[in-house]
Amino acid sequence: PNLVMVIPAMDYIDEVFMTGMLDEEWFDLSIHAAIRLTKKTLNKYYSLTDTSDLYHITMVLHPHHKLEYFRHAKWEADWIKTVSDLVHNTYETSYASH
Repeated sequence: PNLVMVIPAMDYIDEVFMTGMLDEEWFDLSIHAAIRLTKKTLNKYYSLTDTSDLYHITMVLHPHHKLEYFRHAKWEADWIKTVSDLVHNTYETSYASH
């Protein structure tokens, strides 16, 4: 997989495997405990993508995703604006003057 697939993959894993499984009542308590620990680990690594400009820029520049991915994922409007500004500012400082 490439970089642009990391965030959607983590979102999918969180939604289907983690959150969905925690809602199921037929799993043993030990399975629930393992899922909670796995979800905690996934959230730790997902939060690290928040500190990486590269992930956000890659998502916005990808023709399929753009800012719509963040809207669809129900990110807060100020977060979406921050990502948009990040891409714009990176372009202006690193490429526009060349």
